Amino acid sequence: MKLFRLVLLLCASLCVAVSASAAAVLQEYLPAATASDLVPGADGFGAVRDDLAVAPVLKGGQTVAWVFITSDFVGTTGYSGKPIHALVAVDKDAKILGVRLVKHSEPIVLIGIPDAKVKALVAGYAGLDLVAEAKSGGTAHEVDIISGATVTVMVIDDSIVRSGLKVARAHGLGGLAPETDNAGPRFMIDPAAASPADWAEAEGDGTLRRLALDVAQVNTAFAGHPDERARDRAIAQAPESTFIEMQAALVSVPSIGKAVLGSAEEANLQGWLGEGEHAVALMGRGLYSFKGSGYVRGGIFDRIVLIQDDVSVRFRDRDHRRLGAIALAGAPEFNEMDLFRIPAGLGFDPAKPFRIQLLAQREVGPIEKVFHTFDLGYQLPQKYLRAAAPPAKDVAAVVDRGEGAAQADLWKRIWNDSKLKIVVLGAMLVVLTGVFFFQTYVVRSAKAFYIFRMGFLAVTLVFLGWYANAQLSVVNLMALFGSFVNGFSWQAFLLDPLTFILWFAVAAALLFWGRGAYCGWLCPFGALQELTNQIARKLRIPQWTLPWGLHERLWPIKYMIFLGLFGVSLISVEQAEHLAEIEPFKTAIILKFIRAWPFVAYAAALLVAGLFVERFYCRYLCPLGAALAIPARMRMFDWLKRYHECGNPCQSCANQCPVQAIHRTGEINPNECINCLHCQVLYQSEIVCPVVIKKLKSRAKLAASPGGAPIHQPAAKV
Repeated sequence: MKLFRLVLLLCASLCVAVSASAAAVLQEYLPAATASDLVPGADGFGAVRDDLAVAPVLKGGQTVAWVFITSDFVGTTGYSGKPIHALVAVDKDAKILGVRLVKHSEPIVLIGIPDAKVKALVAGYAGLDLVAEAKSGGTAHEVDIISGATVTVMVIDDSIVRSGLKVARAHGLGGLAPETDNAGPRFMIDPAAASPADWAEAEGDGTLRRLALDVAQVNTAFAGHPDERARDRAIAQAPESTFIEMQAALVSVPSIGKAVLGSAEEANLQGWLGEGEHAVALMGRGLYSFKGSGYVRGGIFDRIVLIQDDVSVRFRDRDHRRLGAIALAGAPEFNEMDLFRIPAGLGFDPAKPFRIQLLAQREVGPIEKVFHTFDLGYQLPQKYLRAAAPPAKDVAAVVDRGEGAAQADLWKRIWNDSKLKIVVLGAMLVVLTGVFFFQTYVVRSAKAFYIFRMGFLAVTLVFLGWYANAQLSVVNLMALFGSFVNGFSWQAFLLDPLTFILWFAVAAALLFWGRGAYCGWLCPFGALQELTNQIARKLRIPQWTLPWGLHERLWPIKYMIFLGLFGVSLISVEQAEHLAEIEPFKTAIILKFIRAWPFVAYAAALLVAGLFVERFYCRYLCPLGAALAIPARMRMFDWLKRYHECGNPCQSCANQCPVQAIHRTGEINPNECINCLHCQVLYQSEIVCPVVIKKLKSRAKLAASPGGAPIHQPAAKV
């Protein structure tokens, strides 16, 4: 039972559980806030309401505004996958009086963009009129994009506007009324509707909607930009040249999907879509791409957003598929054709009008850009709709499914979209498990095993690290304490399937093989160190072996670092996360060295040290390795074979161990061993191991001697 609990404990250590109550986020940040920073002259805050996560802002005992945290009302997340928390104050006229950015986890902001710049942008939302935003669908204002942080800024804008509208409607601020069910006619998709015969009919009846911009229109739009550089850098092509022609169709409607995609592709689409999900097809041609060249896997398409009333949808890679061809006769040629999925639970209604907003950009400096938005409006033609019966007054039908159910839908969709990654990781774990169980046979050929190990480490670095970003961190372990204190939730852990699977595998491996299964084979940064060291050896860069006495005094440093970080995390998890930058994982693996120069210089220095001292960081500085080494003492088996002669007199394995994990007396230190199996290669070596060489000589001598006695085999201690 204790072992089972240990497995569960380690599996749960990948992230912090979500807050249990609606007002928990506001209650967490409000005590540290100053009322006058949000509303000039205000002297304090009132109590947080029981029914809504808002609190009054008081001035002379009177309520002059309401304050709330954006993440209590909208679940918009950025690159980090976590909400961006902003504290907002809105007055009785539905005007925002002040905004303060209180917390974010966006890695993009670390790439040379000062945090103060983002905070200044957020503070600039003071004065925003939410009544005007309600009338325009959230686009009455200009979004002040920061070059290099487009997605982050758009997420912040979405969070502030949509949460502000929800609070204003709930309080009736500025005359805005709470949203109610539409008392007018209700419509639903008619699956029996007739499909258009060709492209011309689809354009004519509104099945397809188009946004067409030429160079002259775009130059005119940017000519009115307040930044004079935007006017000076007009597009040089002929004014009548097509800047972009973008067509849109709501292909989740069966009749439209069959016409635009064809029957087979439409069937695939329906298999891709879950219950309550919809999809829009976008086709484009011209000088400008609606996807953009800066899009990266795992990120967000930052040039397009779907807007319907207060609902805005920004598409991630998991909600995207390429469209190979258009089935409609007479369709023109397009540069790009793509399908974008609209997740369920966002409030999107296919029967209501919506628009696709295109963000056009213009470079005004080496790294600076300015932006302008254009809208493609879409209204599903009436022929695809039919009247729906009024909803029954069933209480169960209107009961909110709750945050838990919404998160369950989210993690299930993420796992479904990550099938290929999960299969590859599963295959890696199966292969590695087979290597450990049958290590005697695997290491028989030193050359073949070396090639296999280098290949496996390359997959770990490229696939697990740079592609899937599945790099475990000591921050995961520190967050475990916070998760149990603040409320444990399995669903939060499941949002990152590869990390979840890796932690489960690590927990099981600790019981069988110790920390080396992860540190020696599945850690992307460890793989990067070893691969670069092997290249250094090929280039004849000298290798340094530290004196044993110095080595013994250096390896405890990583345990001190871990204990220090853990102690700080008991006081402040956020501060511990900052100090955990001693791990170069974020710089070298997650951000692929695209970061401010001090972080890059630090990671590079560790790698340079590793060229001379193999796995220098793993040996002496890694707090994650130290954290895993502590429970590794509880492992149930000793798999690495040793001879009685190991250490006395033979020192071959001790001298050749890549991380100096073998004592001079022959014992292997399980805290330092990375299970590279090099000692097992030597254990069977007919060239290096004196015991094997002696055994072979005895066998040869016996074979040459008629009637010789059987050879005494040296006993092995396992």
